[in-house]
Amino acid sequence: MQSVLPVNYFHLVFTLPHQLNGWVGRHPEVIYKSLFQSAWHTLDSFGHDPKRLNGTLGVTAVLHTWGQNLSRHVHLHCLVPGGALTEKGQWQAAKSNYLFPVKAISRHFRGTMVSLLRAAAKHGKLHGITRAGEIDQILNSLMQIDWVVYTKAFLKHPETVVNYLARYSRKTALNNSRLQRDEHNHIRLSYKDYRDHNRQKFMTLEGVELIRRFLLHVLPSGFMRIRHYGFLANRCRQKKLQQIRRALMQQPANQGKNEQPSQNRFDHAKDYNNEESLSLCPECQQGPLLIICEIAPKRLEYG
Repeated sequence: MQSVLPVNYFHLVFTLPHQLNGWVGRHPEVIYKSLFQSAWHTLDSFGHDPKRLNGTLGVTAVLHTWGQNLSRHVHLHCLVPGGALTEKGQWQAAKSNYLFPVKAISRHFRGTMVSLLRAAAKHGKLHGITRAGEIDQILNSLMQIDWVVYTKAFLKHPETVVNYLARYSRKTALNNSRLQRDEHNHIRLSYKDYRDHNRQKFMTLEGVELIRRFLLHVLPSGFMRIRHYGFLANRCRQKKLQQIRRALMQQPANQGKNEQPSQNRFDHAKDYNNEESLSLCPECQQGPLLIICEIAPKRLEYG
C-alpha cells in the first residue's frame, strides 16, 4: 500500500484459453513464465506507443490458477497505475476510462503468447508434448479464437484491489470454511457461480477428487507468483516512485506505521484530483507546500 500512487488505477485480467490446460499440467513453469512475459510485453508495448502514453507503465501481476470449483483456470491479475513515466521524467496520465482498447490488447496478448510457445517448442522446452503435430495444431487453432482480457473502468480506491490480491499472496486455492463433510464421508464444497449472478452453490466431491483438484494448483518450486514490472520493478521502484510523486506534487498515499506526518507535509488525499486536499504554504497561503529536503540544526561545539 505504501507504493500506491495518488492516481486512478486499472485492474486487468489476462486469461489463458482452457485448451492449454493440458500443457500447463506437463510444463507449468514454461506456461506460467510465458503468461507473465506476454501480459507485460502487451502492456509495455501499448504504454510506449507515442499515440497513447509514450512512457513506461508500472504493473503488479499476481498469478491465479484456479476457479471457484478448484478446476484449472489460469489467469493473471494486473494492477496498473493510470499513467506512464516519460523519458523526461514527466507523468502522462491515462485519458481513457479503460486504459487501452480491450480487443487490441487481447489480440496482442494472443500473438505474443503463441509466439513464445512456438519458440519454447523449437528449443525443446515442451518436450512433454509428444503427440505428432499437436503443438502446431493447437497453436494454430488458438490464433483463430478470441482470447479473454478483462478490464474494469478506472478505480479511485485501488486499496480494494490491493487487499483482494493480498489475500492470495500467501494463501492457497481453498479455504477451510468452504468445506463440509456429509453423511457418506464425501466433501461438500461451496462455491460462487459467476455465470449465475454470483449465487452460492454446493458441489459434492470424493476426498480423492478434492485432493486431486487441490494439487493442480501447487506451483513449481521457487516460482514467484507475484511480480512487478516497469517503474514498479524491485530494482528501481523507490527511485521511480519518488520521481513520479515529485511530478505529481504529492506525498505517498500511506505513511509508514511508525511515521507521523508533520503539518508541513501533504495530507493524505482522499480525492487525488482535488487540489484543496493539499497542504497550503504557511507563509503565502496560496500555493501547495512541497518539502524538498529537511536540514537538521547545526550543532555548535564550544571550547
